[in-house]
Amino acid sequence: MSVYFDAPVSATDPLIAEALRNEKARQQDQIELIASENIVSRAVLDALGHEMTNKTLEGYPGARFHGGGRYVDVVEQAAIDRAKELFNCAYANVQPHSGSQANLAVFFTLLKPGDKVLSLDLAAGGHLSHGLGANLSGRWFEAHHYGVERETGQIDYDKLEAQALEIRPQLLITGGSAYPREIDFERMAAIAKKVDALFHVDMAHFAGLVAGGAHPSPIPHADLVTCTTTKTLRGPRGGIILSKSGDYEKKIQAAVFPGVQGSIHTQVLAAKAVCLGEALQPEFKSYARQIKNNAHTLAETLLGQGINLVSGGTDTHIVLLDLSAHNKTGQTIERLLERADITSNKNPIPFDSKRPVDWVGLRLGVSATTTRGMREAEFSELGQMISQMILAAGTEAEEAVIQKSKKQVASICDRFPIYS
Repeated sequence: MSVYFDAPVSATDPLIAEALRNEKARQQDQIELIASENIVSRAVLDALGHEMTNKTLEGYPGARFHGGGRYVDVVEQAAIDRAKELFNCAYANVQPHSGSQANLAVFFTLLKPGDKVLSLDLAAGGHLSHGLGANLSGRWFEAHHYGVERETGQIDYDKLEAQALEIRPQLLITGGSAYPREIDFERMAAIAKKVDALFHVDMAHFAGLVAGGAHPSPIPHADLVTCTTTKTLRGPRGGIILSKSGDYEKKIQAAVFPGVQGSIHTQVLAAKAVCLGEALQPEFKSYARQIKNNAHTLAETLLGQGINLVSGGTDTHIVLLDLSAHNKTGQTIERLLERADITSNKNPIPFDSKRPVDWVGLRLGVSATTTRGMREAEFSELGQMISQMILAAGTEAEEAVIQKSKKQVASICDRFPIYS
């Protein structure tokens, strides 16, 4: 049995070992500009790979359905306490396996099947777990969506209020995956109150900016707030539910378990606790500020090169490109950038096609590259590279521009290594 317990994956499963080695090399040698990704610390990796993964538990600290959970209790309570301190809130549930499951637990807590939900449209930057028809949230509940103005790419709160008064939803939701501007949480809370709706904010993308004091917090205004521990919080994959009060504690506890999931991922809880502890350190505030500075630099550089941006800029880590003026799709430019070792993702923009292959948006995010230590100079260089590749796409100069950018990317990656 010593082989079973002690042999590394390189000895027992060469196929998987090679894929893992190649993925590590890919991350080192490419510049990651996918907004939903980041790079975790070695401490988070240690927790994710710990023997705690062997432990199965259901329930909550001090009230488990299995024995042997005393050390997991320490870990989960630490994660809870750190989340409450970090976000200055009264309640935290750290068990959701993902942001989508955290959102479903909120629905389970606040609504009955068939209740009305009003959320940001997917093409305007919302998220599929907020009522998309193909998602469980859209099948169980009557989902309505608000959008953004064509001229500004931003929410018109007066129009949203009129829409809410007409629909009279039971739940108003804001936040999502591709809205690059700050949201007026106070105004939205007032709209929810005016129509007797509850108010939920999904801050999955900008939670790290809130934690670092670089973005307004929705906690004082919302009934419930959800987030992931990935993205700007640069932790493991998983979700959290937060509240300014303990009013919903029993309902949320039951909604998460046994409502929408069973056993907890014990090793992920440990990794969540580690990343929340890291976010409580003073240097995390500097990191959050640098994210915003880098995103602003990237946006201004792209605009200066004639590349259009949805809403004309950014207040977060997200820069959303509108490629329609260049007659290019997001998929075309995504593939082109990857040839230069820059990863990104096609994305719908407001009023875009329903077909992903025809989307003219490209979403960029700066969190992972900021974690590597890149600053304004590097993002100015990246913005120029990306602009040149977009402008050269489909011309005779395309390949030469890609190869030039590929060399620049290699030089940047060498200067900002990850892991040893």
